[in-house]
Amino acid sequence: MNDILLLAQETTTTFKGLGAVGYGLAAIGPGIGVGMVAGKTAESMARQPEMAGQLRTTMFLGIAFAEALALIGFVAGFIL
Repeated sequence: MNDILLLAQETTTTFKGLGAVGYGLAAIGPGIGVGMVAGKTAESMARQPEMAGQLRTTMFLGIAFAEALALIGFVAGFIL
């Protein structure tokens, strides 16, 4: 029985650096989201310049929420 436990302990491996790969993958979504938010806001400002102030405020809120996802992915890379 002890031989089986020793063999099981010897075969486990730990992968170093997978947290960085996970964060890189987690940053893809927020990067695309920020690009879409900024692009659509610029398009909206070009169509209705009088709404630029409200659109800019909404854009910054959207970017903040998208970047929060990137930070969650960064923290999850360290925790898991």
